[in-house]
Amino acid sequence: MIAENNTIPNGQNGSSVVTHWVHTLIIGSGAAGLNAAVQLYRNGVRDVLILTEGLSKGTSINTGSDKQTYYKLSMCGSESDSPGAMAESYVSGGSMHGDIALIEASLSARAFFNLVNLGVPFPRDAYGQFVGYKTDHDPRQRATSVGPYTSREMCRRLIDEVKQLGIPVHEGREVIQLVSSGDGEEKRIIGALALGKDNILEAYAAENVVFAVGGPGGLYKTSVYPQVHFGGIGLALMEGAEAQNLPESQFGLASIKFRWNVSGTYMQVIPRFISRAADGVSDEREFLADFFESKSEMNGNVFLKGYQWPFDARKASGGSSIIDILVYIETVEKGRRVYLDFRKNSEGYSLEALPEEARNYLVRSGALQDTPIERLNAMNPGAISLYQEHGIDIYQEPLEIAVCAQHNNGGLSGTIWWESTNLKHLFPIGEVNGSHGVNRPGGSALNSGQVGGFRAAEYIANRYKEWTLKKEDAEKAIANARAEALRWMEISAKSPLQWKDALLEVQSRMSRSGAHIRSEEAVMAELGKAKLLVEKLFTEGCRSGKKENLRLTFRVRQLAFAHLVYLEAIRFMLENQVGSRGSSIILDPGGTKVHNQLDDKWKIQPEDSSYRSKILKTWLEKDGSIVHDWESVRPLPEIDAWFETTWAAYRNGEIYQ
Repeated sequence: MIAENNTIPNGQNGSSVVTHWVHTLIIGSGAAGLNAAVQLYRNGVRDVLILTEGLSKGTSINTGSDKQTYYKLSMCGSESDSPGAMAESYVSGGSMHGDIALIEASLSARAFFNLVNLGVPFPRDAYGQFVGYKTDHDPRQRATSVGPYTSREMCRRLIDEVKQLGIPVHEGREVIQLVSSGDGEEKRIIGALALGKDNILEAYAAENVVFAVGGPGGLYKTSVYPQVHFGGIGLALMEGAEAQNLPESQFGLASIKFRWNVSGTYMQVIPRFISRAADGVSDEREFLADFFESKSEMNGNVFLKGYQWPFDARKASGGSSIIDILVYIETVEKGRRVYLDFRKNSEGYSLEALPEEARNYLVRSGALQDTPIERLNAMNPGAISLYQEHGIDIYQEPLEIAVCAQHNNGGLSGTIWWESTNLKHLFPIGEVNGSHGVNRPGGSALNSGQVGGFRAAEYIANRYKEWTLKKEDAEKAIANARAEALRWMEISAKSPLQWKDALLEVQSRMSRSGAHIRSEEAVMAELGKAKLLVEKLFTEGCRSGKKENLRLTFRVRQLAFAHLVYLEAIRFMLENQVGSRGSSIILDPGGTKVHNQLDDKWKIQPEDSSYRSKILKTWLEKDGSIVHDWESVRPLPEIDAWFETTWAAYRNGEIYQ
């Protein structure tokens, strides 16, 4: 450690800021960040500090589904699997680097067993085999789960380990700015500025920063991200960090009174989909049947939504994702409210009339009861009690849903060691790292976050263990960052714009034009307004109203900047006519109609599949312009794994070059 609790003069009024010096600063305390802290400690890097809003305030500890999936190598029975085969499943989704895919596959077993050894109760049989099941975009039975709260259990066990190891955690902090020094290829991250208790500014100077702030949870109004989680990708984008595949977000059906994915068994028990007037009471009707040739086809597609949960452009016409579109039309275009009713069977339901896949699944699962709620209780009673814990009794009332933002497959660009591709000593891990491509196997995000923690920790321990950060460089950069923070607070105190209004504008715009239904016309109309908002925020700030809300003004600033960058990336994709893919469709008058009974608005642009071999890169130039380019996907490495040479490269540290 260079120094401890130094004070750096402000340069304006003679006051000072306490600067904490730490070798590796971890920003964020979700499953990825916590594991990074543990692995750094195990790799001999003991001068580590976790900086967080709160150990209970991230996505990982507050989210899940019917049975939240963790994706890993198959470990049961005689089914063959290998890292290479698993990597093939990753890259088949498109726009994902082959070497990153191989790493996520290769480390999946190591990451999984680390969690098992920490006490996460993944199910196993009497022979010690870890059983699995198929998830979306998964050709094998690689998925596993501990129930609705898989990531919560991961966090709890990792928090226990962090405490056991004595790794310090600073809670109640809002990181308001990343701090960097140098230019061009020499530019590096040297720490962060945060607001602590009572809005006291704190500076953190660090040799390395592990950036584990989660996905862009605050960007969308219609969202299943936990309400306590906003994300912080805008902080890195403002500092010029390179991003990739930002438009590749994932959307799906979720409850909105309590934010939760209604995937898996919630759909496989085949509930009724009902629509009501805006008052939530009158004019109740089932609305799906008109768009299917038979009740059997309708109920079969509801069943398929269980493991085809994410909205998928390939299934919009003639597949289960037409359900998401119909829900969108009811809620957004007609202003009605949509519910899942588990108390009664849907119109025309009968076990015998179901498609074979659905019928066999229910029979094998022993789910032959008379109503959806009884079938759900038989297959997954925890899915019912979860809502009861949050004041919703789906035995007695229907569950209100909408199509919600759920995950960003894109994010910041990282190397094969999860270091930022253009900001040295910054390691984005977890959802903020954009390693995934267009489509990804369900549950792979949890694995990716754990793998990122291993990779960042190992690289830091072997390449960045020695201090190279110059004290004078850190002091100068932190002083500049503090001056900018004080300027922001000063202008925000006088701003006519309220932080709540600015946030609502950002979220409404993204749900309107940057979600699963997109069009060039809508994006172009909103992009100009987004630029105006960002310019206004940076010149006039936004008012907090209450002293305790000051940190929210900084949060709105980085989110507003992020939403501009995301919309710019979406615009670039539209300009290049990439087409409908992943979890979004592009409305196009010259496209193909989604369904014969929908009007001509619902014509979608077909995908240009050649772009699956490319990755969209986005970054901020020094002049403030947002630029984009296409990068060719790196193929899966051809491995000639000769033991003696591999061992030598490992002993000599060549693998970290």
